[in-house]
Amino acid sequence: MEHEEKAPEENLTNLMEFVLLDFADVPHLQKFLFGLFILIYIIILMGNGIIFLITKLDPVLQMPMYYFLGNFSFLEICYVSVTLPRMLINLWTQRRTISLVACATQMCCILVLGAAECFLLAVMAYDRYVAICNPLHYPLVMNDKVCVQLVAGSWISGIPIQIGQTCQIFFLPFCGSNLINHFFCDIPPILKLACGDTFLNEMLVFAVAVLFVMVPFLLILVSHGKIISTILKLPSATSQAKAFSTCSSHLIVVMMFFGSATITYLRPKTQVSAGTDKVLSLFYTIVTPMFNPMIYSLRNRDVIMALRKLLCKFTSFKKMSNRSLQKHDPSPVLHIKKEFGEAGICF
Repeated sequence: MEHEEKAPEENLTNLMEFVLLDFADVPHLQKFLFGLFILIYIIILMGNGIIFLITKLDPVLQMPMYYFLGNFSFLEICYVSVTLPRMLINLWTQRRTISLVACATQMCCILVLGAAECFLLAVMAYDRYVAICNPLHYPLVMNDKVCVQLVAGSWISGIPIQIGQTCQIFFLPFCGSNLINHFFCDIPPILKLACGDTFLNEMLVFAVAVLFVMVPFLLILVSHGKIISTILKLPSATSQAKAFSTCSSHLIVVMMFFGSATITYLRPKTQVSAGTDKVLSLFYTIVTPMFNPMIYSLRNRDVIMALRKLLCKFTSFKKMSNRSLQKHDPSPVLHIKKEFGEAGICF
């Protein structure tokens, strides 16, 4: 490809666009990758959307744990929607250019949403810590006001710092090539294109990563350490199994997300390779959001029951609507209400 030849050293400080190479090194797989990623995107939207919906509608799930889970699912939808649509367009059209402003905006959104996810995972760990280690104080500690404040803080805490970090990176002069060997505008491949000394920028990236990745991760580990210690003291094996099941789901998500993010932003720059960056980025931007609904729903009885209720109500509504249309019933609403009442047999 003509884009793969690196341009000679020239000043591109007034650069107006980049080229996202994403998976251009496998041209024979472009359509296959498009089909694969659009399927993954649909799965992510449906899975996380259903969890967000049932946590808002089902009365049984109106508690802090599921309030946080609903926000987490919505966050995952936003997070993946920053990268996947652009990648799908690139794969389909083969036009990989992205403007400087669009690239900076994408990076900023990824950083802000990534920081929000780190803090929200820490909040979810704290919620489980209070519920298991201090159950008598749980309703008082995790009241509605506190839950809203924790979620709001998770969403907005990273905004000023990440906007500042993005501006600092894009104020750098760029020289040589404008080719980004990645599928979105991430920090490591952008810094590779900058000319001059980027040491201060790299130190800022490291400091921000410690603040937004390592600090929440350590808080999660401390919370789960106390949780495990408390669980082992429970007299009933059934209670221990239930508590472990709840916490293990959260730990799986934490390890998947924080593991890949830590390696990406905190490893030595001498060990950076474009291929490894792409794989790790796929993990925390796409793979984790795809598996989160399955991890949380398949290991949670309340979520499974809520899904069954939703499915039964939808099936009952569809059957009753078809029956009313066939009979030309002038008042199908009464039958639909009756059908909903009978739908209890489904669950």
